[in-house]
Amino acid sequence: MWTSVMVVRNESDARRARELVARLGEARSAKDVAQLRAQSLLLEAYEKQKWPARAVSVPDIIRYAMEQHGLSPADMAPILGTRSRVTEVLKGQRRLTVEMIRRLHDRLGLPADLLIEAEPVAA
Repeated sequence: MWTSVMVVRNESDARRARELVARLGEARSAKDVAQLRAQSLLLEAYEKQKWPARAVSVPDIIRYAMEQHGLSPADMAPILGTRSRVTEVLKGQRRLTVEMIRRLHDRLGLPADLLIEAEPVAA
């Protein structure tokens, strides 16, 4: 079976590809479904190249949770220990302890696995 797809090289191509994918969204014929899958893959590849995912740091995760819960750094002292420790954690100067991770999980609902940082590789 042969079908045609658009190569996505720029935002104009991406817009047209999104419109095609939307039109084919309710496709039932094998040819249309194949075209939908192929076009979706090309569009996804373009978007991943244009907007690559980046790793989110532990301080970024904590800042986001603080924002969502309306918390200030001072409000975090009971969770992280002291105000100076909060500052160090938010600046990425101090790693979280197991107890800090447990309190962040219990009080803010943060998944513990997101808060565990890999050990730095020794040179």
